[in-house]
Amino acid sequence: MSGTHLGMPAFPEAAREAVGDTTLRGNLRHATHTIRDKRARAVAELDDWAELREAGKRVKDHTLRHLDRYLVQLEEAVTAAGGTVHWAADADEANEIVARLVEETGESEVVKVKSMATQEIGLNEALEARGIHAYETDLAELIVQLGKDRPSHILVPAIHRNRGEIRDIFRSEMSEWGRPAPEGLTDTPAELAEAARLHLREKFLRAKVGISGANFMVAETGTLVVVESEGNGRMCLTLPETLISVVGIEKIVPTWRDLEVFLQTLPRSSTAERMNPYTSMWTGTRDGETGEGDGPRAFHLVLLDNGRTDTLADEVGRQALRCIRCSACLNVCPVYERAGGHAYGSVYPGPIGAILSPQLRGTGSEIDASLPYASSLCGACYEVCPVAIDIPEVLVHLRERVVQGGPAVREGNRVVLKPAKGHAAERAAMRAARWAFTRPGALRTGQRLASRSRRLHPRTLPGPGRAWSGSRDLPPVPPEPFRDWWQRTHGGRDETK
Repeated sequence: MSGTHLGMPAFPEAAREAVGDTTLRGNLRHATHTIRDKRARAVAELDDWAELREAGKRVKDHTLRHLDRYLVQLEEAVTAAGGTVHWAADADEANEIVARLVEETGESEVVKVKSMATQEIGLNEALEARGIHAYETDLAELIVQLGKDRPSHILVPAIHRNRGEIRDIFRSEMSEWGRPAPEGLTDTPAELAEAARLHLREKFLRAKVGISGANFMVAETGTLVVVESEGNGRMCLTLPETLISVVGIEKIVPTWRDLEVFLQTLPRSSTAERMNPYTSMWTGTRDGETGEGDGPRAFHLVLLDNGRTDTLADEVGRQALRCIRCSACLNVCPVYERAGGHAYGSVYPGPIGAILSPQLRGTGSEIDASLPYASSLCGACYEVCPVAIDIPEVLVHLRERVVQGGPAVREGNRVVLKPAKGHAAERAAMRAARWAFTRPGALRTGQRLASRSRRLHPRTLPGPGRAWSGSRDLPPVPPEPFRDWWQRTHGGRDETK
């Protein structure tokens, strides 16, 4: 997977800074509460929501167990429909494939549909390095791009911006990317949307190459599916002559009947709609002479691994690959609401990012080793997940991986886990506790010493312990141990008999 954002600190440090930004917290609180309340009402309309959720989980689990077979079937179907399939093992290979395909068209500009996969691999930056300009066409992605910013939400990448900030970005930056913002632009939603429409329309009409991801791929027919709410995706998918889609290998479903489940659960969980305003589907290419067919004149599908097969090998962690990118878990997460998406150092923020990024990238960096701890384990994310990903279970599983060891490395003929940095003190404390709890006499003596010296105890722990006591009250030591209290008040009698 592409590396973390340059200079990105570990989650606790980044979150501490974000929590102090009152404007950011206000923006996030308003947006997440609004979205999750609307989602709850939309989901409540379906009497069979629990059954749909279970069906989605089973379809995804079945597909992941037989992923090799369905990927081959998909490749055969796409090829038979006139498309070309490319396999990319990692971000560098995917970026090279896409850049080469664009260069072969002779174009130096592309329009893009909102795509988490292309953000994951840093495609825009890779294209820019080859002299190719990529223009985001989703409204929120446009705001992020014009503001030289980073996405902070899966569904609403500019959720951390308010209308006044967006107006200022449009006024100052639009002219450098194309058509400038209208004179006297205000922060009313209608005017902001109209400014974006006028700015993007000239790019849609000029572009010869479009780049997209896909929400789903249907193996039996080779059909790709993009769902969106603004219509920009429809423009990118139909107007350019060449379409390049970069899609993670886990986005596949076996049949159209399976797709029907997700076309019910995804809209309600993401935008709180009964169905998406725009659901675009295409199969291969249209005929160059007659114009008949679904797709563009030239279609390329780049199937992206980038750590997904490694994730698939983990029996607990693989459930993260069920994710359909609805973002419902972000909108109910108390940690995300206060820290925002940038603190996660990944294009996948929130609870799903806390389990997906460390698996795709490994836990060798400080930011990835800290992400499994970016949760209160309240379980709200699991309750709203439309494919029943047990995020708390995976978080605990990844915490165990971080504590037990760092990245896997080969030593001779063996693969071993290198000791994880930063957890030596924790392991020493656990060994000391084990020693004391297996020696009652030593434990009793230690408890008495702690009680008699309680006035000298610090309010916070020293050294590495500050990370724990910095956000928690250190519990006071009682005046006497329980054993001594029981002996003094009850004479040691067992009154349960």
